[in-house]
Amino acid sequence: MCTVVPISLTVGANRIVPTVAIPYPLGNPQKTPAEEKELRRALVRRALRALETEVHGQVVFDK
Repeated sequence: MCTVVPISLTVGANRIVPTVAIPYPLGNPQKTPAEEKELRRALVRRALRALETEVHGQVVFDK
């Protein structure tokens, strides 16, 4: 999970899950607590899916 995808690509990470922003990678203070909880759950689900997926080379899991 990262906030700056180009850096992850440069260092050779093979599974890249983009997050929200540098100051709050797994949250958004402008959202309600319920919305933020769902945002976090979605990001964790995406990261778990990335770990379950066989990859060859670098893959960005942005959806």
